[in-house]
Amino acid sequence: MPLTSGSILQGLRRRKKQISLTLAVFFTNLAVDRAGKYLALRFLRGRGAVRLLRDSVMLYFTENTGAFLSMGAHWSLPVKRMVLLYLPLLFCAALLLHLLFRERLGSRIIVLAAIAGGGVSNLLDRILNDFRVIDFLYFGIGPLHTGILNPADLSVTLGAALLLILELRLSFKALKRPVARRPALQRPAVRQTRDSGGDD
Repeated sequence: MPLTSGSILQGLRRRKKQISLTLAVFFTNLAVDRAGKYLALRFLRGRGAVRLLRDSVMLYFTENTGAFLSMGAHWSLPVKRMVLLYLPLLFCAALLLHLLFRERLGSRIIVLAAIAGGGVSNLLDRILNDFRVIDFLYFGIGPLHTGILNPADLSVTLGAALLLILELRLSFKALKRPVARRPALQRPAVRQTRDSGGDD
């Protein structure tokens, strides 16, 4: 069936709930990260670390020219553009299109839209801030600690972890689901007829 403007609008109306959920989660994660970075830029830049909850949380302004936890910070500019900008842009665009037009499961929409929102926000930093992504959050409990990151990193990381848990749960459910057996085909009874001829 050829795509027309009418058929596209009809499809969008049928997916109204999925589209609304995708946009709500996407823009919430995007807005939280942008707001956090704005506040960090205004109140933390040029100051020392702010330590909270017995040093388990620390607020400290830094700028990262690489990916998560500074991976790729020393790559050449062409490699950075390809790996840290163009490919993630294509991935986020494809992910959003999938969520808007194909995905049906609400829980999967939530985690994937969170990943897309965080990813796009960090990409905005790279585009608008000469590849410098603002980081300002640190978490540590005893020997366990993170690097300095931002809310977008949390959206991507927690979203990926929840997606893995969700897919494992769905796989286990599919394995436990009883397989419907097809009824055995019954062969039609073959009638045996006697020879009607008389005895010689």
